[in-house]
Amino acid sequence: MRLHANARTCPHSRLLAIRRLEREGWTLTRAAEAAGVSVRTISKWRCRYRKEGRRGLEDRTSAPLRVPSRTSEERVQAIAVLRRERLTGWEIATKLGMPPSTVSTVLTRIGLGRLSRLEPPEPANRYQRERPGELLHVDVKKLGKIGRPGHRVNGDRRTRSRGIGWEYVHVCVDDATRLAYVEVLEDERAVTAVAFLRRAVAHFGDHGIRVERVMTDNGSCYRAAVHALACRTLGIRHLRTRPYRPRTNGKAERFIRTMLGGWAYGATYQTSAQRCRALPAWLDFYNHRRPHGSLSRQAPTERLHSLRNNLVGSYT
Repeated sequence: MRLHANARTCPHSRLLAIRRLEREGWTLTRAAEAAGVSVRTISKWRCRYRKEGRRGLEDRTSAPLRVPSRTSEERVQAIAVLRRERLTGWEIATKLGMPPSTVSTVLTRIGLGRLSRLEPPEPANRYQRERPGELLHVDVKKLGKIGRPGHRVNGDRRTRSRGIGWEYVHVCVDDATRLAYVEVLEDERAVTAVAFLRRAVAHFGDHGIRVERVMTDNGSCYRAAVHALACRTLGIRHLRTRPYRPRTNGKAERFIRTMLGGWAYGATYQTSAQRCRALPAWLDFYNHRRPHGSLSRQAPTERLHSLRNNLVGSYT
């Protein structure tokens, strides 16, 4: 039960007032003063109680019983049919000769205010590779350079450094262990992406991981011929996500969100160089000490050791 925000009484206090009237012989004026309401209100609750009992003391909706100007059910059905044809609210209003505001109100009322509501959400497609290095997720995140302290430091959003460029954070995450490798570079050209991939493969090799596959989005740097040549040279199979489907590369996307909250936006920095210097310490914490929910609260390096022991035990 939801009481009106300005209600002075509730069903319990109303019942108390009725008992004072019916059993203790209080007058309407005295009961109204005790409840802090008017005599008319107390009289109304007494009439309802005599007709309906305790149910008559519940709050009632203030909506009118009938709305003569409400859009007809046939017109509502027509709006729903056109919406399922993926027409916008403005297009529906034009076709039916209705005000766009009315169409928008109807769409919201029937739960079709957003186009995403037309189709049921896809079920989660979770997967996890069994072997370290079986699949690496690679992505790039742009971060604006810090020219001077901004609103995160001084609280003034008007002090923005415009036109000073971007920094490109290249990330690589192992699917099985979530072990991550990150570099902040000057651009996201194909040559830069290839050089990062080579260093990432070498980094995982230092951990005893042989990279078999790498997954990226459809960015131009990953579609370049030089990137395909580098993958063949490294003996890596290159997989690309479906267009407009970032969830396919979800582990990289999720790592980027964690990285932004823990490193990029987790502290206030005076300069971009200061932010870059803080990255290795955070990355070391992520790889060696931060418990990961999907890894049974293990850190990535702990997961790597446990998988390695399991694989060794399976072939002994």
